[in-house]
Amino acid sequence: MTTGIDRHLTGSFKLAIVLTAVTLVAEVVGGFWTNSLALLSDAAHVFLDLFALVLSLSAVQLAALPASKRHTFGFHRFEVFASFVNGLTVFVMGLGILYEAFGRFAAPEPVKSGPLLVIAAIGLVMNLLAAQALHSHAHHDLNVKSAFLHVVGDAAASVGVIIGGIVMYYTGWFLLDALLSAGIGLLILTGAGRVLRDSVHILMEGAPRGLDLAVVADEIRSVEGVRDLHHLNLWSVCSHITALSVHVDLDPDYRGGHSQLLQLLEHRLADRFHITHTTIQLECSDCNGGPLVKPLRHLKRPEGCCGHDHGRQIT
Repeated sequence: MTTGIDRHLTGSFKLAIVLTAVTLVAEVVGGFWTNSLALLSDAAHVFLDLFALVLSLSAVQLAALPASKRHTFGFHRFEVFASFVNGLTVFVMGLGILYEAFGRFAAPEPVKSGPLLVIAAIGLVMNLLAAQALHSHAHHDLNVKSAFLHVVGDAAASVGVIIGGIVMYYTGWFLLDALLSAGIGLLILTGAGRVLRDSVHILMEGAPRGLDLAVVADEIRSVEGVRDLHHLNLWSVCSHITALSVHVDLDPDYRGGHSQLLQLLEHRLADRFHITHTTIQLECSDCNGGPLVKPLRHLKRPEGCCGHDHGRQIT
């Protein structure tokens, strides 16, 4: 059931998306009308952030969808896949902007500075309103904070375009339009590159950025009743869900209950590292240990295999 806070958060996202979409349309139309490559470049930057807002809203809504037999983690990974496609698309757009900017360095073209100022000012107002809609949730939700920072970045780019428009209006120095578009193009490449890097890292089951495997292992060892651990795996289901699996070797003198120990480990991992999906296997102290990180091996499936991994290992 959707809570009042969830409805308010969803409404804030929808308002920010509408305002950002209006900005995008205005800057695309205005960019062609005024012949401003800087305005079109800012529109591409707005497109990147509009997609980020849609992904953030999708993350809130997809989290409510139940898991299924075919998708046991639910549909959280859709966010990561969509981020990869978006990052790749916008990266190509950034390269195109830099190519066009290079052409205008050689032959600057006149820009309708007056209309450019009006459209850039409209974009700035829309960005500030979108930022205001998200601001109240940005302090306690990393997903919302990321979207809020995207919108603030759009506002900063709009300010740059406005300053450039004022200079061109009074001086006629149209080379500045190419300089602004090149700067925004580099900003787009940086943002798209970061999106590609993070999405590929998650898709490759990399350990979450900012989490040190050794620090997590030491935290588990510090819990009373734990002698050691092995086969520790850390990965991200999506940008805001971290999963862990581990084999925990019990202290032979531990006399507490297994259920209480599991609950303590889960609470420690959630409070200290925001790890919310855990699979913890408790073992007796005389069991054979193993390496901290367990390597995976492929299994060869026999003809007509039923789907269970009972084939021989390939070494």
